[in-house]
Order: sequence, then C-alpha cells, then structure tokens
Amino acid sequence: MNNSQQRGTTGRSQVRRDELIAIGRTLFADTSYDALNMDDIAKHAGVAKGLIYYYFKSKRGYYLAIVEDSVTELVARAGGDTDLPNAERVRRTIDGYLRYAEHHQAAYRTIVTGGVGSDAEVLAIRDAVREELVATIAEGAYGTRTVPPIARLALVGWLSAVEGITLEWIGGVGGGGPRETGPGGPGWPRRVELGALLVRQLRATLTVIEQFAPQCPAPPADGETDGQRNDLAPVTGSP
Repeated sequence: MNNSQQRGTTGRSQVRRDELIAIGRTLFADTSYDALNMDDIAKHAGVAKGLIYYYFKSKRGYYLAIVEDSVTELVARAGGDTDLPNAERVRRTIDGYLRYAEHHQAAYRTIVTGGVGSDAEVLAIRDAVREELVATIAEGAYGTRTVPPIARLALVGWLSAVEGITLEWIGGVGGGGPRETGPGGPGWPRRVELGALLVRQLRATLTVIEQFAPQCPAPPADGETDGQRNDLAPVTGSP
C-alpha cells in the first residue's frame, strides 16, 4: 500500500471511530453504563459488534473513549473565547459548563463522580478537567493561571460547590433526582439564572481570596456602580 492509500485508510478509520463515539455519546447520555451491553450498542450503531471491539477493544475502552471525547468538548468550552474581556470570558466559561451538563447529563455525572465504581482512569480525567477549569478561572480573574496555594484552594472549593449544585440541578447523582422536569422546570432556575448565581458566588470567593492573599486583588466588575453589580446580569447565551 502506498503512502496516499495508507493516509486514506487512516482517515476513513478515524472518521468511522469518531462516528462510533458520537453514537456512544448519544446512547450514554440517557442510559447508564450498566444498562447497555455490547449487543445493544452494536444494534443502536447499526454495525457488527466486532467493529466496536476492533476500535475500542472492550466496552470499558469504548466508554472511556466517549468520556475523553466529552471532556475534550467541556475543556474546549472553558478555554475558548480568549479574545473576550476577562469578566465576559468567565461568564462564558460558566455558561458553557452548565450548557454541557444540561445537554450531556449522564456524561457530566460520570466526569464529576468518577464513573463506574470510581474508575481510576475516569477519576484522572475528572482531575484534569478540574485543573483546567481552575486555571481558566484564575486566568480570567488575575491574568495568570498560577496562583498562591490559598487562592487555589478557595477556587477549588468554589468549583466543588459548582459541581454539587450542577448535579442537583440536572437531577441528582443517580438521575431523576428530586424532580421530574429537569433543568429549568417549575421552581428551578434556567441555565442563565443559575449561571448568574454561580458568577455571584465566584465574586464572593474572589473577595475572600483578596483578604488572605492581597497579591490577588478581586477584579472589579465591568461597569460596576454603587447601586448595581454587573455580575448579577444573566450569563451570556440563550436559555
């Protein structure tokens, strides 16, 4: 096989692999890991079971590939819009985070809770997501991804609260949660409202950080006046 033929085969294989991951993301978005077997997955994908084994070796390998793909999207949302003012970038980051959780609930639960039986590989993926999100928030607030340990601890604490709030918002760790209507249902905040709440909580955290680490002053809200806080405005983005 010549080089051009080999590149073509590799390209087709990657496209096919990406298609299988996309199908898996849809399947696992609404169905737990244990509820699907490889026969079910192959039937939904319209392929022979052997093809899935060829690309991913096992059901667990397939699942991890789907989680990694989901994480890539989540981190990309956090790291995007670098040309925006820092305050707006933070809002976009939080909105993207909530948007992802809202539309990929099973994958989000897996990332945050550690996956099947607290799978070590999924936990490592989760830790990488947390690291990137903390660094992105620090960069938006202070213009640097590296902050003193006490500031980092405060930001990690805020992010842990965000994870817990978001899990509750989408219906609890096991799904279904305390309501049947899901995010934005009767009595529950829409994404833009919850985003505004999380931004306000972040501002409180940044204010506390400044008290313990004066080298990390809380950035002023854009256009802030005595009687109005800009961070109370809804997060940019459609509901």
